[in-house]
Amino acid sequence: MRPTQAPYPATRLRRVRQSPALRGLVRQNTLTVEDFIWPVFVRSGDGIEEPIPSMPGVMRRSVDKVVEAAREAADLGIPAICIFPYTGLEERTEDCAGAWDPDNHANRAIRAIKAAVPEIAIMTDVALDTYNINGHDGFVEDGQIVNDRTVEALVKMALSQAEAGADIIGPSDMMDGRIGAIRTALETAGHQNVMILSYAAKYASAFYGPFRDAVGASGALTGDKKTYQMDPGNSDEALRLIERDLLEGADMVMVKPGLPYLDICRRVKDSFGAPTFAYQVSGEYAMIKAAAQNGWIDEERVMLESLMAFKRAGCDGILTYFAPAAARALAQS
Repeated sequence: MRPTQAPYPATRLRRVRQSPALRGLVRQNTLTVEDFIWPVFVRSGDGIEEPIPSMPGVMRRSVDKVVEAAREAADLGIPAICIFPYTGLEERTEDCAGAWDPDNHANRAIRAIKAAVPEIAIMTDVALDTYNINGHDGFVEDGQIVNDRTVEALVKMALSQAEAGADIIGPSDMMDGRIGAIRTALETAGHQNVMILSYAAKYASAFYGPFRDAVGASGALTGDKKTYQMDPGNSDEALRLIERDLLEGADMVMVKPGLPYLDICRRVKDSFGAPTFAYQVSGEYAMIKAAAQNGWIDEERVMLESLMAFKRAGCDGILTYFAPAAARALAQS
């Protein structure tokens, strides 16, 4: 029930907005560096920092440079990074065996970061799209993305990442039953402390385009992902998916994309109270950067305002390519 308040002029709502000190006292939500997970892209080679044209300021890095990025993140106070591998078409196969190769780019990066920057948490991505010649998150048979065979492969992929030293497994594939299968496998293999941050409500969105450029999936993808990612018109389904993944053993859940789905973030947090994350995806990042480069917006202010929206919607944390820039801006504020 809404509390009653005296009519004007006894109540003047501008009173609490008249100075920085008073605004700070009544502020409901606060953005801090500890809210961020920084997604980074790893590729083959040494000494490489390769710009991604559709994501200004974002790089594909070789393992040694990813280690440097992890050190930068830790020095800024960012608690976690998320590793995504870039693979060229020549590295992709029908059987996706590279996904669970102990020496793939992602697993080598995990081990190198753990050796050099042990204090930072490492999250990984579990999906077959970056290793699949078809560009899909699952195996393709007769034009269909098959579920159960894909889950078996995702379990192998998750175990290889846990064995490399990952702290947080991030299944982003949207196959049915994968959280329960991965949790059981982790427990059986002695990885009881490895967390699962499930991409539980991942929509079939047009905002992923620059990311697919970043991981080399744009040219590989055949068809679309609408048979396994969510319909943007649905919200109740998101709650069913969140509930299922929590019951199967997810420690944390994610809504993806972020800003276009803040209503989902709020419903998830209010319904379950579980640790809730959102991914400010590549298209959201690219739009802010492009508008700023054209002089149409103040990049830093819009960046921070967009991130605050996630906290206001109930999120406990945000995956964002802005993490280092936002960390610096918050340190100076």
